[in-house]
Amino acid sequence: MNTVIANQAPLTRDNAALVLVDHQVGLMTGIRDFSPAELKHNVVGLARSAKILGLPIVTTTTSADTLWGPAFPELVAALPDQEFIDRTTVNAWDDPRVEDAIRQTGRSKLIFAGVSLEVCAAFPAMRAVREGFDAYVAVDASGTFNDTKRETGLNRLAQSGVVVADGASLMVEILADNAATEAMQVYEALNMDWSILVGQVRASAAA
Repeated sequence: MNTVIANQAPLTRDNAALVLVDHQVGLMTGIRDFSPAELKHNVVGLARSAKILGLPIVTTTTSADTLWGPAFPELVAALPDQEFIDRTTVNAWDDPRVEDAIRQTGRSKLIFAGVSLEVCAAFPAMRAVREGFDAYVAVDASGTFNDTKRETGLNRLAQSGVVVADGASLMVEILADNAATEAMQVYEALNMDWSILVGQVRASAAA
């Protein structure tokens, strides 16, 4: 197996964008590598923290009215003013509106998450690499339907030069400094158990 070794420069607020692909109610019902609640938690945390950090966000659905339904309500609530580009192409990048929205961000590093991992997240991420972007997939915000799809999807991403990581780590890399004014907002958005405890301790100390 040939593996492409990628060690790109760090993600920052100025070079990164988030692309969320097809987190739709119909697709979410088939996810088997995460519970629906855990996957929703991870996707919403990723979206909210990206918004706090000021990242451009592109969101899509596939055939929402005829196949997979709308984006799940918690994500819509987290991004209330967001347009979800509805398309028919399997690869989100193949829709000119999606490609244009991604390019219009002006960012060189693209973080993808999608349902399913091996198609909705992987296909546009691999295309991004071919187009000269640095591509990342937030695996814990990208569910799929069985273990084989997960394993082969991760292998194909690695072979294609796409960086795989968890969404929280990518957002914390972008945060960069715990003294930043948005730090606690980011940690609260990610809803990490330890960050909740830290917030309680800080509140108690300030009282």
